[in-house]
Amino acid sequence: MKTNIHVVTTTPIKTGNTWRASTMAALLVAASTTFPAPVFNSQAAAHRTRPNVVLIITDDQGHGDLGFHGNPKIRTPHLDQLARESVRFVNFYVMPVCSPTRACLLTGRYNYRTGVVDTYLGRSLMEPGEVTLPEMLGRAGYRTGIFGKWHLGDTYPMRPIDQGFQEALVLKGGGIGQPSDPPGGESYFDPILQHNGKPLKTQGYVSDVITDAAIEFIRRNRENPFFVYLAFNAPHTPLEVPDEYLGKYRGLDLSHSEFPNRGHALPGKADQAMIAKVYGMVENIDDNMGRLTAKLDEWGLSRNTVVIFMTDNGPQQVRYNSGMFQRKGSVHEGGIRVPFFVRWPAQFEAGRAVDRIAAHIDIAPTLLDLCRARKPARVKFDGKSLLPLLRGSAVNWPDRTLYFQWHRGDTPQLYRAFAARSQRHKLVQPGGVPEGTWTNPPAFKLYDLANDPLEFRDIAPENPEIVESMKKGYERWFKDVTRRRDYTVPPRISIGSPRENPTILTRQDWRGPQAGWRADSLGYWEVQVAASGLYSISLQFGALKNPATAHLKIGDVRVEHLLQAGAAECQFSSVQLKRGPNRLEAWLTEGHTNLGVRFVEVRRLREF
Repeated sequence: MKTNIHVVTTTPIKTGNTWRASTMAALLVAASTTFPAPVFNSQAAAHRTRPNVVLIITDDQGHGDLGFHGNPKIRTPHLDQLARESVRFVNFYVMPVCSPTRACLLTGRYNYRTGVVDTYLGRSLMEPGEVTLPEMLGRAGYRTGIFGKWHLGDTYPMRPIDQGFQEALVLKGGGIGQPSDPPGGESYFDPILQHNGKPLKTQGYVSDVITDAAIEFIRRNRENPFFVYLAFNAPHTPLEVPDEYLGKYRGLDLSHSEFPNRGHALPGKADQAMIAKVYGMVENIDDNMGRLTAKLDEWGLSRNTVVIFMTDNGPQQVRYNSGMFQRKGSVHEGGIRVPFFVRWPAQFEAGRAVDRIAAHIDIAPTLLDLCRARKPARVKFDGKSLLPLLRGSAVNWPDRTLYFQWHRGDTPQLYRAFAARSQRHKLVQPGGVPEGTWTNPPAFKLYDLANDPLEFRDIAPENPEIVESMKKGYERWFKDVTRRRDYTVPPRISIGSPRENPTILTRQDWRGPQAGWRADSLGYWEVQVAASGLYSISLQFGALKNPATAHLKIGDVRVEHLLQAGAAECQFSSVQLKRGPNRLEAWLTEGHTNLGVRFVEVRRLREF
């Protein structure tokens, strides 16, 4: 398919037994000229004594996808060693899916406050006014870099480079192989990534490529404090893995009976081919983890570097999950309880386990505390610093209740698919995740996790007072985190800004009742025209089988163009737009059928 998406390529370099692109040296120099170093304030004077931070998060890796957690088949020696050398939180929680977890992690605030409610269709765009962890650490003198998955907005002003990361090598949307991918970049092998806002064709397996980039970033910045966010998109689908890793698991017996028989039984017959792919992807992550920590050792950085490992939710597919109930997408334990290891050899006792509940919203306040960076006065965290627990201090740690909610749709709904977790009890209403399935009245379940950590026995009928108390607490929380926000209009994508010109609109961020990823889906984009002027707008789509009409509508502007069979692009070269908020619609009419386009490229030619 013809496209206007321009891709930069790189020269391959030899690394081990594979060839992959150098996304580093020359490109990192370009980054330093495009994005200036932060202004070092008085906080940075003592940077030599401040820890570096490497935060590693994997995508759809479950609690049971680690040898350390009792999995007898998977090989994760480096992560197992990290667990032994870390302070471990055994009751650590995240949201049931990707974007909400990441919004909470990077802001210290519940995702509903940030505008993020879901993972696609414009529902994963984070409000650009949010102050992020990299922004706060950058102001304190840290060099900040993200490598891998962002999933909070692909366009200005919501990209990672707009939200505090000084260096970014990221994939678009929620994962490789989704509609936001540039054509030709749909595979884990040789993917097209976004390097500081520009498409970059890489060579090699994506987990290796982003680890190389993270290591190079550390090498270049090791004389200053740094924050590295290494966000693997594995083992998220598509389940693509190098043969050398898949071969290690293809011949193993991975049936359910081969795994520890504790907790909830796994349903159905094991999909052993799928499990082999997932385990191969995880072992590759483990090897990359080993490469990174070896470099920290080689450069003398390990003792004063905080290394954190976690995952973003439970496993997507049916496989061993430490006996917990349910998986990704559920507010039961199997969907939201994940590993959380924190290693800091200079300060923390290795091998200690903490049983206090903690969550994604605690990461930002904890790291600010660790790094002695100030929180802006206007920022109001929902989480709290875990530093006293990490240090093992004798501290009064009052009980609290953490809240988790996710379901499909544009707008949060009271009682739909939520959990409230105190230190002992958990109130759950798990129903209504898919769109169109929510019906009242809700049915609440209550578990005593102190005595029933795997959620076997619902004790709601004999404890109505606990149910009512936790339900009231949830109601107050829901009202608080959703007030003063109109979720029907997401954060707007800027078009015509000098910070990003052209802008590529994809199906990841379009909206509407017919929006989706199917060939016959239709949607629109909520945009902000940055400046009045003359624009060139290109529609890109699959090659037409028949003649059709292309339509473009932005407010009062409406234009059409006749297309011949075989066309895959339509260019509107002189469109006059006025500055301000608007809705952009683009579609094709083929006979009596309306079809959505795949991409819209908006380029400002000149300002009026």
